[in-house]
Amino acid sequence: MNNQNNQSTVGPMIIIGSLFFIFGFATWLNSLLIPYLRIACELSEVQSYFVTFAFYIAYLVMAPVSTWVLNRFGFKNGMAISLGIMAVGALLFIPAAYSRTYLLFLTGLFVMGGGLAILQTASNPYITILGPVETAAKRISIMGICNKFAGALAPIILGYFLNLSEADKVKQQLATMSPEESAAALDKIALQVVNPYIGIVVVLLILAFWISKANLPEVKGDEEEDASHHNASETKHSIFDFPHVILGFIALFSYVGVEVLAGDTIIAYGTYLGIPLDTAKFFTSFTMVSMVVGYIIGIATIPKYLSQETALKLCAILGIILTVGIVFTDGMVSLTLVGLLGLANSLVWPAIWPLALKGVGKFTSAASGILVMGIAGGAVIPLLYGQLAHSIGSHQAYWIALPCYLFILYYAMAGHKVRK
Repeated sequence: MNNQNNQSTVGPMIIIGSLFFIFGFATWLNSLLIPYLRIACELSEVQSYFVTFAFYIAYLVMAPVSTWVLNRFGFKNGMAISLGIMAVGALLFIPAAYSRTYLLFLTGLFVMGGGLAILQTASNPYITILGPVETAAKRISIMGICNKFAGALAPIILGYFLNLSEADKVKQQLATMSPEESAAALDKIALQVVNPYIGIVVVLLILAFWISKANLPEVKGDEEEDASHHNASETKHSIFDFPHVILGFIALFSYVGVEVLAGDTIIAYGTYLGIPLDTAKFFTSFTMVSMVVGYIIGIATIPKYLSQETALKLCAILGIILTVGIVFTDGMVSLTLVGLLGLANSLVWPAIWPLALKGVGKFTSAASGILVMGIAGGAVIPLLYGQLAHSIGSHQAYWIALPCYLFILYYAMAGHKVRK
């Protein structure tokens, strides 16, 4: 970008970066909520992974609504509305904690996920459109650092408010407590989420007001296309005339599934290995730091040394190698390899988006809505992992990541080139 473009995009990138930070923070709180609510609400392992299911299935349900909101209110106002919806979801945690009702927790997570669906539908194409499509992966990588930095902080900050050592202690003593004693102890644990979620509500409402007043340029959705691309899209009648977008949806479904698997199961996997929850709360941060390292590599090498396609291939191959390593090693070595999946996942999202949006022109908003639906992979893959963990153990259940990385490799090599 020339100086003029830099001057016009720096401000919007800072604002969008703050949004990526927020939905990173909200998303990766789930990694600690899974084992924490398993104790507080007396859940089985499979039931505890409905935390990720409720959160990420909202992306699938809300995708058509997201497109309507952006078409009706525009990108900027759509972002402000999404933050308000997220605040409502966070607010539901308060009655959920007081009643210790798991279904109400899940409802709050679903509403927060619905707000994030709109935010993602707006912010990802927005950051792609803000500059040349060839450098989109670099810009999304910068946004990813904001997102994963928040993800590294989220479980640590939430863990500061939650007495995790007490939760571990109560978990061990439940069998010897009377029903009245166990109910009182579990109520005390559940109520610890109230104060942090009140803080989250306040921050989201302040951000919604800020975004509504911010000087963000409005976009229509086809700014990143040159004349030939736009003319090509004129002959298309719907988003389903672009098979590379549909394959991009499947690739994103697979990717988000393994990204959430690496970030949201590692704490529970640590406790499965006998590590106290108060120590395991730091493990998600290791996964996020691995992703940040990958993002920095992407910023330094794309597109000067690596194309977006090559970066995607390398990440998929690394993911395959690490997955095999996880299931064929034990203990801390296996746990470390789960954390290193963050490195394999780092450049997948930044590379898939520009590849999937290339050439769609006036269908950019619709394509974005389809791609965001792929985030539902975060609902399905971890839940399947939980079911497998119940059947064959948390260790061997990581085999579920292998077909996901194989499809990502296919998309990097051939899928993104498919045209009708």
